[in-house]
Amino acid sequence: MSLNRRYVPDLKKMAAACEGNYIRLNKLLPEFELGYEKSFMMKASGANDSVSVSPESNVKITLKVIESFPYTSTIELIQHGVCPGWVTPPTMVVRVYHDARSAEVTSYQNQKRIQGKYVYPNPQMRMPDEKAQLNQFLAEWLTHCFNHGHTEVALDFVPLR
Repeated sequence: MSLNRRYVPDLKKMAAACEGNYIRLNKLLPEFELGYEKSFMMKASGANDSVSVSPESNVKITLKVIESFPYTSTIELIQHGVCPGWVTPPTMVVRVYHDARSAEVTSYQNQKRIQGKYVYPNPQMRMPDEKAQLNQFLAEWLTHCFNHGHTEVALDFVPLR
C-alpha cells in the first residue's frame, strides 16, 4: 500500500451514517421545536450497580434544539461530568435535514466548517477523513445514549420566546 495514496470519501457510507444519525436523533429527541431539550444520565465507565456511585461519576448528555426551521434544525449535544476541570467537555453541533432525513456534524469542540476531506498534514492536524470520523462518533454516542441512558424528566421543554 502506498503512503502517498489520496483519501477519497465514500459518499455511500457517509450518507448511510447521516441517515442512521437522523433515525437515532428522532428516537432520542422526538421534538425539533426551538428550545426543546432532553437530558440523559449514565453511569461513568467502570461504575457498577454493586458499588455506591457518587454523583460526580455520572455522565449527563444534553440534546438541545438551538435552531428550528421547516426543513432543518440544529441540535447541540453536550456531555457533562467525568471530565476534570481542565478538560473541555465534549460538545457537538448537528444539522438535521428533515426533508432529506439526514443529520450531520457541523461543529465539534467549537471547530466549525468541517470539510469532507483534508490534505494531510495540515495546519489544524485534522485527519483526511475527519468528517466521516465525527459522523461515526455521533452514531456511537447516540447509540450509547439510547442503550444506556435514562432520562431525568419526561419532557424538559423550555420555549425560547
